[in-house]
Amino acid sequence: MPHVTGIGGVFFKSKGDNKALAAWYKEHLGVDVQPWGGAIFRWSDDPAKDKGATAWNIDERNSTKYKPSDSSFRINYRVDDLEGILGKLQKAGLDVQGPERSEYGKFAWLMDPEGNSIELWEP
Repeated sequence: MPHVTGIGGVFFKSKGDNKALAAWYKEHLGVDVQPWGGAIFRWSDDPAKDKGATAWNIDERNSTKYKPSDSSFRINYRVDDLEGILGKLQKAGLDVQGPERSEYGKFAWLMDPEGNSIELWEP
């Protein structure tokens, strides 16, 4: 039976200057933003033992999981060194929550300059 096999991309509109927002992601999260304005994440580049996976979930309408963001979405970025990125973000003066540990790994949360909720995850 034909079926979805994964997430092919994440796309969202900037509320302001999309080039400035892309530069923020490049500077603070190390996203390799290309001249066309986006980035390609290849699972083969991920060193984790699980060889890469993408979670997909629909939360309840009244979920407060994304607060203080007003956005109806959150992007979870898989990282290879959560402590290293957190140190960089805190040094830049960004407000970061976490890290927290669970059976799935380590997590931390922050907002981008436009109020979008970001989750960082190290498996």
